[in-house]
Amino acid sequence: MSRISLKRPEEIEMMREAGRIVGLILEEMERMAVPGTETIEMDRRAAEIAHSFGARMAFLGYHGFPANICVSINEQVVHGIPNRRRLQEGDIVSVDVGVEMRGWYGDAAATFPVGRIPKEAQRLLEVTKGALRVGIEHARVGLRLSQLSSAIQTYVESRGFSVVKDYVGHGIGRKLHEEPRVPNFVDSSVIRNDIVFETGLTLAIEPMVNAGGDKVRRLADGWTVVTADGSLSAHFEHTVAITEEGPLILTTP
Repeated sequence: MSRISLKRPEEIEMMREAGRIVGLILEEMERMAVPGTETIEMDRRAAEIAHSFGARMAFLGYHGFPANICVSINEQVVHGIPNRRRLQEGDIVSVDVGVEMRGWYGDAAATFPVGRIPKEAQRLLEVTKGALRVGIEHARVGLRLSQLSSAIQTYVESRGFSVVKDYVGHGIGRKLHEEPRVPNFVDSSVIRNDIVFETGLTLAIEPMVNAGGDKVRRLADGWTVVTADGSLSAHFEHTVAITEEGPLILTTP
């Protein structure tokens, strides 16, 4: 685990500070996920909350990303750019939030229903949230990364959905993206680079789940990722610390 940074308890507490702000922002985003809201309004409000705590929005300018948060609607998987588009009844909207506070990062995402949504969309949300829960449950000392990845993939695919394979979770701490990669599936690369979890490892676990096939493509804006077949997609994420007592979620309010 040479390239992987393990955090001391006091450092995890610093990450918890950043994570709490992320959690508060996502709570507000859920309140705003109603018909008629422009996604740019969500972006502005997220930044207002972060700045009120003296925190910085982590995504703005990251590799040139042009917004404070990612807002992805329906078939959009991740990295949607907030704009004047208004949410409509029946949409699902994924909001991904990253915050930096005193040099430490927190990163989380959730997909919200906008008004009443179709049953299949509701099931997609439930399965994706369940996949995150299963992943977190496997973030324990002595277990392997491949076990976490396999558990998420099995949970999702056994329920008739697909995990996105082009984008994965990641380590997090003093940087937004650290080692290791945290895939939601197992392949030869996952096995080859497998690690055993140790106390102090901090991960952003983030299943991205499609109602149809697993293939995705990027739009001409250079950021927005959509399902190749136009099916709905959902995204849930928490920053989690592995401790002797078990997994500790850092991105709750």
